[in-house]
Amino acid sequence: MTPQTPSAAKPRAVLATLLVQSNTVVSTHTLIDELWGAEPPRTATTTLQVYVSQLRKALLADTGEAAGETGTAQPLLTRPPGYLMQLGPEELDLAVFESLRAEGRAAYGRREYEAASRALSRALGLWTGPALSGIPHGPSLETSAIRLNELRAEVLEQRISADLRLGLHQELVGELMGLAHEHPLRETLHCHLMVALYRSGRQSDALQAYQRARRSLADELAVEPGPVLTRLHERVLASDPSLARHGEPPLRLVPVGGSDDGPTTGSGNGSGNGSAGYGRDTRPTVWLPPAAADFTGREDQLAVGERLLAGELPGRNRVLVLSGRAGAGKTALAVRLAHDAAGRFPDGRVMVTLRDADGRAVEPRTAMATLLRRLRGPRATGADSGPEPLPSSETELAELLHERTEGREVLIVLDDAVSEAQVRPVLSAVPGSTVILTSRQVLGALESARHVTLDVLSTREAEALLMACGGPRMRDDPEAAGEIAQLCGRLPLALRVAAAGLAARPHWTVAGLARRLRDERTRLAALALGDLDVRGTLLTAYRDVDEKARRAFRILGLAALPDFAPSTGTALLAVDPAEAEGITEQLVQAHLLEARRQPGRPAPVRYSFHSLLRPLALEVLAEESPQEGPAAVERLCRTFLTLARHADARLAPGRERLTYEAEPPPAISPGEVVGNAPLRWFQEESAGLSEAVRQAHAAGLWSLCCSLASATAGYYEASALWDEWETTHDLALDAARRSGDAEAEAVIQRSLGDLAWQRHQTSLAIDRYRLARQLFTRQGDRVAAGRCQSAEADALLAMGQIARAGHGYTRALSVSRLVDDARGSAESLRGLALVAQHEGRHEEALARMKECESAARTAGDRRWTEYASRTASALRIALASGRPAGASSIPLEVRPGVWLFLPSRPARRAA
Repeated sequence: MTPQTPSAAKPRAVLATLLVQSNTVVSTHTLIDELWGAEPPRTATTTLQVYVSQLRKALLADTGEAAGETGTAQPLLTRPPGYLMQLGPEELDLAVFESLRAEGRAAYGRREYEAASRALSRALGLWTGPALSGIPHGPSLETSAIRLNELRAEVLEQRISADLRLGLHQELVGELMGLAHEHPLRETLHCHLMVALYRSGRQSDALQAYQRARRSLADELAVEPGPVLTRLHERVLASDPSLARHGEPPLRLVPVGGSDDGPTTGSGNGSGNGSAGYGRDTRPTVWLPPAAADFTGREDQLAVGERLLAGELPGRNRVLVLSGRAGAGKTALAVRLAHDAAGRFPDGRVMVTLRDADGRAVEPRTAMATLLRRLRGPRATGADSGPEPLPSSETELAELLHERTEGREVLIVLDDAVSEAQVRPVLSAVPGSTVILTSRQVLGALESARHVTLDVLSTREAEALLMACGGPRMRDDPEAAGEIAQLCGRLPLALRVAAAGLAARPHWTVAGLARRLRDERTRLAALALGDLDVRGTLLTAYRDVDEKARRAFRILGLAALPDFAPSTGTALLAVDPAEAEGITEQLVQAHLLEARRQPGRPAPVRYSFHSLLRPLALEVLAEESPQEGPAAVERLCRTFLTLARHADARLAPGRERLTYEAEPPPAISPGEVVGNAPLRWFQEESAGLSEAVRQAHAAGLWSLCCSLASATAGYYEASALWDEWETTHDLALDAARRSGDAEAEAVIQRSLGDLAWQRHQTSLAIDRYRLARQLFTRQGDRVAAGRCQSAEADALLAMGQIARAGHGYTRALSVSRLVDDARGSAESLRGLALVAQHEGRHEEALARMKECESAARTAGDRRWTEYASRTASALRIALASGRPAGASSIPLEVRPGVWLFLPSRPARRAA
C-alpha cells in the first residue's frame, strides 16, 4: 500500500474493486454486494458515497493541493449506474502486467525467447505477493484474486519455458525445485524441472522428480500423471537424445481444447507453450473447447445441423451458418455439433475464433494460418526443432490450406465471423471440407450455405437451463426461476450468468436474485460474475455496426415498450422515413433490434428491443451522447401529438382537446400513418402514447404533456382504459399546475370528471366538472363551459336527480345554441331526451333524440350520430308496439356505449 491507501478495510475493498475493473463502470449494486453481501445496512448507499469521497481525497492527496488549484484530474468518476476509475495504461500495475504478458506471449510465439523472457520477467517483477492480499474479499474480488494468481502462475511457467529454450537449464534447477514443492499439482512445473535436471546431466534426479509428482497427484487427487508428464518420463528413461536439445523440443502434443496462442497451466493435461513438446499424440487433430455439460434445448436446430453434417440434406451444402444475437448460444451449439460428429470426421475437427482478444475481426490470412497450425500433425522424432514456417501471403496460405485439407474428412468451426468478406477466402480454400460458421450477422450473401437463426430459448427451455445450472435452490423455487428466465429475456448467456451468480453466493435466494433483476436500470450490472459479463458481450454487437447505426441504437432506446412503429423511428432519428427504415433494418440484421410483420395494420412492421438490449441502449446513450436525449424525446412527443390529434379528430370530432403551438414533424404524414382506422392506431400505439406523456412530464415539457394526455382521452373513454386514463391525466394535471396553464388544467379536469363518472364516482365527477366550468368561464371559453354543464347534468341523472339534471341540460343547450356549438347541442339534446324518456314523455324523448342525431351529423361525429340513431329507433319501436309505457323501462344508453340503469318510478300497490 502507498501512504495514500486507506487503512480501513471497506474503503480498501472499494478501491480494489474499482482498480481491478478500471475504465469500466462498476455499479453501486456490485459495490454494496462486495462490501456487505446479502444483508447490507439501510445506510449502505450513503456509506458507500462516504467511502468514495474519502477515496477521491486520497487519490489527489499526493499533489499537496486541491484538484481545482492544480488542474489534477480526478480519476474516480460518477457514472450511472455506479462509479468509474479512469486510468491511463501506465498508471496501474495490473494494466502494465497484462501488457507485458501479451508482449511476452507474442515474442514467444515468434520464437524470440530472449525478448519473451525479458518481458515476462518484468511482468513478474511487478508482483509483491498474492493478488489482493490484505483486502477483505467479497464475491467479485474473490473471483478476481483467483484469476490474477492464475495469470501470474501462467506467466511464470512461460518465462521458465523461454529460459529453458535459451539453455538456462542449470540456472533454473533451484528455482524449479522450490516452485514444484510450492505447487505440487502443477504438472507443467514438474515437466520443466525434469527437463532442466536431465539437460544438466542429472537423469536420476529427473526420474525422482517424476516420482514425487506422481505421489503428490495420487495423494491429493487420486489420479495418475497426465499424458504429457508420462511421455516425458518415458523419454527420460530412454535417454532420448532429442530431449537434450536447447531449442524447442521437436514433439508436440496435439491439444484437445484450449488455444495454441498460450500455455496451458494448472494441473491439467493440456500442452501449451509452457510444456510443448514433452509428448507425442498420433490421434486425429481435435481442437475444440469442451461441450457444455448442461446444454439445453435447440432440438430443431440440432437436427438440422446433424443432417447437414451427415450429408442428408438436399443439395451440396457443406456450410452451416448459425446466426443470432450475442449470447444466444451459437458457439455452444456449434461445439455440441462438432463433438457429436466425431465419427464422421476421422481426420480432425478444429475450431478457430475469428476475433482477437479485443473483439476485433482477424484478417482472413490470420485465420488460415491458425487453421494450418492446428491442422498440422505431429512431426517425427529427431526432426528439425520448431514449427514449420508458414507463408506470409494470403494466396500462398490458401493454397497450402487447400493442399492440407484436400481429400481429408475434416470439420472446421469458424466462430464469431464478422462479415462475408472475412470468411469467403477461408471457405474458398477448403471447398471439400464441412464448415460450421457462427456470426451475429445473418451473412445472407454467402453462397451454398444453410442458414439457421437462433432466437432466445422457449420459456420451457429457459427454465430448464436455469434448473440445470442453478442447482437445487433454483429447482426448489420454480416461480422465482420462471421470473428470472423472463427478466433475462430467455437469453442463454444471461441465464447461465444468473445461475452461476446464484451458485457462487450460497447466502442468496432465488427470489432475491429475481428482485435484483427487476430494476431495468441495474439489470445488466447484476448479470456479471468474474469474466462472465452479459453487458460486455452485448456491447461487442453494438460496436460491430457503424456509427450511424450505433447512434440509432442509442436513441431508439427511448422508444416505448413493448414495440414501436416506423414513424417512431423516423421521429427519434430525425431523418426521412426511407433513411429511418434503412437504419433500423441494419440493426435488425445485426440482431440489435427485432422486427415483427403485421400485414393489413396501420404499421405493417413493428420493431422492438430484447429486454437486455434496451437497458444497454439507454446506458450507452447516457455515457456517449447524453445531449441527444432531450431533443429526441421532444421530437417523439411532438410526433405522437400530431398523430394522436389526427386520430382523435377522426374518432371523436368536436371533442375538447388542447392545442399545441409548434410545427408538426415535417417527415410524418398523419393521414398515411393513421389511415382510415383511428381506433386501431390508438390500440397499437397505446403503450407508446402513455410513455410519451410520462417522458414529456419527466423532461419538463409541460404543454406537450398536457396536450398529449388531452388527445388520448377520447380513446381511453371509448376503450374503457380507466387506469391509463388516470395515470396520464394525473401527470398532465400536475404539468398544467406547474406551468400555471389554466386552460390546460380546465381541459384535464373536465376529462378527469368524465373518468370519475365512468367509474360511478358521481360526487367526484360533479366536483371535477364544476371546477372545470369555473376555469373555462374565467378563460372566456363559453363552449367548453357549456359542455361541462351538460356533463354535470349526466352525473346528476346517474344519482337519480332527474329534475336537477333536466335543468342542467336546458341551461347547457341554451349556451351551445348561442355559441353555435353543434357538438355541445348534441350532448344537451341527448340529455333532455333521456330525462323525457324516464318521465314518460315518450314523444318528446323521440323528438329530442332526432334533434340530437341532426346536431351530431352537423358536428361530423359518426359515433354520436349512430348512437342517436339507434336510441331513436329503440324509442320508435317501443312506441309502435302499442305499449308506450314500456319505453320508460328501456335501459338508458346515456353516451355512446355507456348504459345507465335508473330505478323505475314506484308502481301503485295492489289493494
